[in-house]
Amino acid sequence: MAEQADTDLLLETPLAGLHRELGARMVPFAGYAMPVQYPKGILTEHNWTRESAGLFDVSHMGQAYLVGPDHATTARALEALTPGEFQALAPGRIRYTLLTTPEGGIIDDLMVTRSADPNEDGTLYLVVNAGRKAIDYAHIAANLPEGVTLEPADDLALVALQGPKAAEVMARHCPEAAGMGFMTAARFAVDGIDCHLSRSGYTGEDGYEISVRSADAEALVRALLAEPEVEPVGLGARDSLRLEAGLCLYGHDIDEATSPVEADLGFALAKRRRAEGGFPGAGRILGELASGPARLRVGIKPEGRAPAREGTEIRDAAGTTIGIVTSGGFGPTAGGPVAMGYVAAEHAAPGTPVTLVVRGKDLAASVVAMPFVPHRYFRKQA
Repeated sequence: MAEQADTDLLLETPLAGLHRELGARMVPFAGYAMPVQYPKGILTEHNWTRESAGLFDVSHMGQAYLVGPDHATTARALEALTPGEFQALAPGRIRYTLLTTPEGGIIDDLMVTRSADPNEDGTLYLVVNAGRKAIDYAHIAANLPEGVTLEPADDLALVALQGPKAAEVMARHCPEAAGMGFMTAARFAVDGIDCHLSRSGYTGEDGYEISVRSADAEALVRALLAEPEVEPVGLGARDSLRLEAGLCLYGHDIDEATSPVEADLGFALAKRRRAEGGFPGAGRILGELASGPARLRVGIKPEGRAPAREGTEIRDAAGTTIGIVTSGGFGPTAGGPVAMGYVAAEHAAPGTPVTLVVRGKDLAASVVAMPFVPHRYFRKQA
C-alpha cells in the first residue's frame, strides 16, 4: 500500500496499466510512476537483454519537433544552442548532442533526427531526458529565432527493443527495419501501426527505439511481447546495462557544472564547431580541448565483489581525495562491480591504482577504459 501511495500523484505513461498487469513494481522516477522491475527480477532482465531482446517503456522521455521553414534555418537554430553539426546532417540520420550553458556546463544530452521525408524538410525530431524536458523546452523556446518553433509531442509514446535478437524480432513485424543502420531513422508501419523507428538505444546493444501514438502503444507492445525472444525490462536493468556500456545518466554523471570535455563526450563536439566556436560555453569548452580539463570521467573497476555506489570518495595512493564516483553497481555481464566517476586529470590514465572509501573501509580499485562490456551496435557494411 505504501508503494501505491507513493505513485498515486505521479504521471503515468500510456503503458502503465500493462506494466501492472505484468506484475511490475512501480516506483517514482522523473515525476512518473515507472516499472523498476518485473517478477523475474533485475538480474534476469539484464541478462535477457544481453542474450535476447528486452522491451523498455521510455515514454516518460520528452519528444518534440523543432520546426522551421527549411532545414538550414532549423539546423542553424539548434546549432546556436549546442556544439553539434546539424547543417550537414543527412536525411534519416540521428545525432547525439548537448545543450550547453554559457559557462560550458551541460543542460541536457539529447538525440536529434532529421526526417528522411522530403515533405518534412525543416523539421528536426528531438528526444530529451524525462527529468529535464520542462527545462529543455523552456530553454530552447526562449532562444529560437523568428520563424522556428518548438512543438512538444505529448501524444506520443516511446519504447525501446534492445538486444542481439531485436532485429530478428522487428523483421517479423516490419521487414524494412532489418535494413536500417545504426543511428538511422525512418517511418514504417509495424503490424499496420504507423511508427517512427530509430536504430539506436542506451544499452550498448543493437536495437530500436519506436515512437508511436499513445493510443497505439499498448497494441504494439503486446505484439512484441508475444514473441518468445522478448521480455519486459524495467529501469533497474536499464541502469545496469547503460553503466556497463559506459553511458552517462543526466543528474549523476553529467550536469550543469560538468563540461563535455570533462565528461569525455568530445565526440559530440563537431569538427566545424570546434574551429568556428560560437556556441554556448565555447570559451571554456574549447579551452579545455586545447589545454586539458582539470578532471575527467573515467571507468573504475573495484577489486573484490563490493560495489562502489554514487558518492563514493576516490583517493590516490597517498590517501589524498582525487575524485568521486557518480554511478556504480554490480555489472552482471562484466562479472563484478563497475563504476564511473571523475578524477583529477593526472590520475585518469587506465591502469592507475586508486582507493575507494566504501562504508568507511578502503577498497582497492583501478582506473579502466570504458565500456566495461563491448558495444554491439549494428554497422552496415559499405
